[in-house]
Amino acid sequence: MKDKIDITLEYYNFKSKEIVDNVNNSKNLTVEEIITSGEELSILEHKITSLEAAKES
Repeated sequence: MKDKIDITLEYYNFKSKEIVDNVNNSKNLTVEEIITSGEELSILEHKITSLEAAKES
């Protein structure tokens, strides 16, 4: 059985890919939507990095 860190990492990676795909596939996003997506992606990437560091220790 996977531990909670692995499950959470899978979810955060899925959400991160979802945001990137949404921005890349949309042709009519506003500046605010792009900035919001970037902020959400930044938060997710920080969480992913933290969880990976916790997993190693």
